[in-house]
Amino acid sequence: MADPLKIGIAGLGTVGSALARILISRHNRMADICGRPIDIVAVCARDKSKDRGVDLSSAVFFDDATDLAANAEIDVLVELIGGEEDPAFGAVRAALERGCHVVTANKALLARHGVELARIAEENGVLLNFEAAVAGGIPVIKAMRESLTGNNVSRVFGIMNGTCNYILTEMERGGLSFEACLKEAQRLGYAEADPTFDVEGNDTAHKLALLTSIAFGTQIAPDDIYLEGISNITIEDIRAARDLGFRIKLLGVAQKTESGIEQRVHPTMVPTDSVIAQVDGVTNAVAIDADILGELLMSGPGAGGDATASAVMGDIADIAKSQPGHQHGPVLGRPAIHLEPYKRARMRSHEGGYFIRLSVEDRAGVFASLAKHMSDNEISLESIVQRPADSGETGNGDRKTIILVTHATMEASVRQAVEAVSSEGYLLDKPQVIRIERPATN
Repeated sequence: MADPLKIGIAGLGTVGSALARILISRHNRMADICGRPIDIVAVCARDKSKDRGVDLSSAVFFDDATDLAANAEIDVLVELIGGEEDPAFGAVRAALERGCHVVTANKALLARHGVELARIAEENGVLLNFEAAVAGGIPVIKAMRESLTGNNVSRVFGIMNGTCNYILTEMERGGLSFEACLKEAQRLGYAEADPTFDVEGNDTAHKLALLTSIAFGTQIAPDDIYLEGISNITIEDIRAARDLGFRIKLLGVAQKTESGIEQRVHPTMVPTDSVIAQVDGVTNAVAIDADILGELLMSGPGAGGDATASAVMGDIADIAKSQPGHQHGPVLGRPAIHLEPYKRARMRSHEGGYFIRLSVEDRAGVFASLAKHMSDNEISLESIVQRPADSGETGNGDRKTIILVTHATMEASVRQAVEAVSSEGYLLDKPQVIRIERPATN
């Protein structure tokens, strides 16, 4: 059997501790599968004395992650610290520059510095693996970098944040408000004490930026993503979606157009009979549209210690199986020096249409005004639904809810029409605008 693969783990939080427990408990099995043992020889964490439920006494303890990366006698650095800057960035860069493989679950780091780190890895002939950075335990990175080689990808989209998907699922199941479901998600450990990064779409955006780069051969562009979270979704939106035959999901969507790449993260209405509408709770799902394969949908646990550790283990195993001197494939699907500059697509018609919910005064002339503003902005309506205000609201006899569903139209046209309606003085609440997507059905 070949010499052991020596790894150092930087970060012993939920994922790092789970990884260490699994690697130690399945040491013999991993050795049989990979053809060599995998030994944890160095670790780094804030608190050396903390009980993590695993015996790491044989590993050398480092106080500083960069020191571990630069000086420990390791073949692989496993970076599980998090954050887009130091210490994670310094540690990963130091490891790659000295010819040490890296496995990371850090999407924020890669979204900000991925192209630079990929270039360093390729120049030094080492691997930078990051399966766990996108969609937890779902092997979407491996599928895109390896299994779909030769396919032209036209679109990547999916549910990439378990916190948001759990909240939206529970709002529908329990008829509860966003705030109530968020509080329950925090109690269960699905949401952080400060959930902003998740519920406002930033986490999904980082993951989408990585998938976009691999799918379309462009440089990573996390700042060129239209971003909208779920904090403004109400139970009234959930009910209206259900009545119209839709469910609301937070989707990340990247697609190639004639004018460039379109990236967006936002709440989306999807038909209840579509495959992606069936993905509930903390589960993630990623769909890929390719010219040879067609549509591929993968779903599974998107977060959590074991799910993320599983993806990290797969990346480590790939390194353990690789032969010395083997020419490794490019980190982002194409050599970093050949990635094309990101070109943002021009605004175009959104084929799925839009859902527009308006709470208005119940008086004459409102319908005529709405119709005029839609017509002025060349918006064709698929349906108009008028419904009474929620019975729990006070003074609901003076208001009503109007729901408009448009045909394909331009984002700018919808926004201009809604702005014009807002200036009329009969709106009682902020208008709600949600895109509609119509992916494949079962």
